[in-house]
Order: sequence, then C-alpha cells, then structure tokens
Amino acid sequence: MIEDTMTLLSLLGRIMRYFLLRPETLFLLCISLALWSYFFHTDEVKTIVKSSRDAVKMVKGKVAEMMQNERFGGLDVLDAEFSKTWEFKSNNVAVYSIQGRRDHMEDRFEVLTDLVNKSHPSIFGIFDGHGGEAAADFAKAHLPEALRQQLLVYEREKERDRDKDKEKDEKKERVSLSYPSILEQQILALDREMLDKLSATYNEAGTTCLVALLSDKELTVANVGDSRGVLCDKDGNAIALSHDHKPYQLKERKRIKKAGGFISFNGSWRVQGILAMSRSLGDYPLKNLNVLIPDPDIMSFDLNKLQPEFMILASDGLWDTFSNEEAVRFIRERLDEPHFGAKSIVLQSFYRGCPDNITVMVVKFKGKASDK
Repeated sequence: MIEDTMTLLSLLGRIMRYFLLRPETLFLLCISLALWSYFFHTDEVKTIVKSSRDAVKMVKGKVAEMMQNERFGGLDVLDAEFSKTWEFKSNNVAVYSIQGRRDHMEDRFEVLTDLVNKSHPSIFGIFDGHGGEAAADFAKAHLPEALRQQLLVYEREKERDRDKDKEKDEKKERVSLSYPSILEQQILALDREMLDKLSATYNEAGTTCLVALLSDKELTVANVGDSRGVLCDKDGNAIALSHDHKPYQLKERKRIKKAGGFISFNGSWRVQGILAMSRSLGDYPLKNLNVLIPDPDIMSFDLNKLQPEFMILASDGLWDTFSNEEAVRFIRERLDEPHFGAKSIVLQSFYRGCPDNITVMVVKFKGKASDK
C-alpha cells in the first residue's frame, strides 16, 4: 500500500515538472497573474506604480544634483506636472516661486517700493498659506498697502516735527511711533479683519507673515509663523532676521498649555494635533481656543554697522532642505545670475525632494559690499 502511494506521488511529481515547469507554461501563468492583478486589485497596482515613479523621480533628482554644472543651468526644465512657477524681478530684488509637488499653490509674495521718493521704506512680504489660499491672499492684498499708507503718515509727521516746534507731549507721542510699532499694529489689525471675514464663511485657512521694511539705514523684520529671513553681512556670515514659531519651543509650549491646549507629534509637533506652527494669521478655530496667537516677533538691524550684501526671505519649503548658512553660501555664489540665485536655490530645493510650495525672495543691498 505504501509503495503504491509513493509510486503515485512520484508519477504526479514527474507530470507537474513536465507540464508546469515548461517555459511556455510559466509564461502563461505570469500573464494570467498579471491580468488577475490588474482586474481585481487595480488600486494596489496603481499604488505600487505611483511609488515606483516617485522613487524614480527622487533618483533623477539626485542624479541631476550630482551632474549640475557650476551655473546650475541643467535644472531649468522641471517635470511637466511640477512646472507651475511665478517670478518677479525689479532692480535689486528678485523672487522665484514654485508650486512643486503640492496640488495647490498657497504661497504669496509682495514687493512695494516708492519709485518717486526713494527715501520711503521698501516693503517686502512672504505669506505661506495653509488650509487654502484665502488667508494668504487676504494678507497679500491688504497688509503691504496698509503698511505703506501708515508709513507715509509717519514720514509726514516726522517732517512736520523737523520744521515746527511742537508741544513736548506731542513730540513724545510722535517718538512712540516707529517701524516696529507700525508693523505690530498693522499685523494685529489685519488678523482681526481676516478672522471676521473668514469665520463668516467658516473658512479655516491661515497664513504665515514675514514682512521686512527697508530704509537707507535700517532694516526692520516682523515674523509670524515659520517663514524665515536671513541676511548675509559684509563678511559672508549668515545672520537670522527671524525665528520660527514652533509648538515644541519651550516658550510656545508653556503658552499653549497655559491656554488649555496641547501639542502632539504627528510627523511634526502640532498645536492641538493640527497646526505645525504656534503663531499665524487666520486659523479662526484655533484662535477661538486661545491656543494660537498672531503676535509678531520684530527685529531691527543697523545697516551701516552690518554693511550687508543681501537678504533672503523665504517660505518654509526652502528651509526644509537648506540651513541658514548653506542658503547664504549658495546665493552668494550666484548673485550675478538674473534672479540673484533665487531661481537656482528654489530648483535645488525641489530636486532635493522638498514636498512643499517654495518661494524665495533675494534682496541685494545697494551701495553695500555686494555692489563694490
């Protein structure tokens, strides 16, 4: 009985080897498996294909980075699906902005300069939206112009104070106005207006706010959120113009906890498990909980002392792939390019794998070391 069973198994084994292991049989099995996967597991197949394409794109990016020439000319051509770009160039300022791998473009920027009276401060702004475009659009449309109007009033008042003798208390009131105070007042006023407008339509969008006022002798920078400014001084040193507002920072964490909120980690530290920054404009649901504030940090810099070459204002897409020091070195080597290196550094950040919108503004300081 046992011998008969063994003989039968041996026979079956020979039959399977003869029919199943033949090349044409294996080929038919592969075709059948592929068709079965395609018709009955379409979503899984698409996921695998998409992951493979993403991996290939990352490899292509690394190869492009390795093969780039010194002028970075090889990165002018982006993949078609990532090719939505915006740019601006005027005298000493250039901006390059790319939608990148995101489905929507939520970065905004603005440049306001007085071509008639160049003694008036220039205004530069970066607004990185989240949860939609509405908040960044609102900030771009209203804040720079509101600042310009308030600065014109301030300059006229200073002129009158020079020409006429005023009462001492009036003089003190004039002195209390300054670039930092104007920035703070206008940013907080804008946030109130934005909350009224967006909450009326249940729009939960928010935005960062990075604004610089540049006069002949002074640079004043206000920041809300995690867009960032960096300056290159006469010696090529990177000087931070702002500090990111992140939930994990001790000061911010204590404030959030005191307000009854919390932070949690989901890829990054987030307020109420939602927002990856601890200050912003808009975001009315978190503002209603008092865990999010619009208060700007403001810093002023003496240009005569620093004698800067240029400054970089950028959304966090850049800073996900570049440190302050690396960005300054990169731009300093490319100031002679048409966009003062802004385009090159944006494309480099993209090819390093940044998944976010990327906006970079480079402002060259006239009469400083960079122009010598």
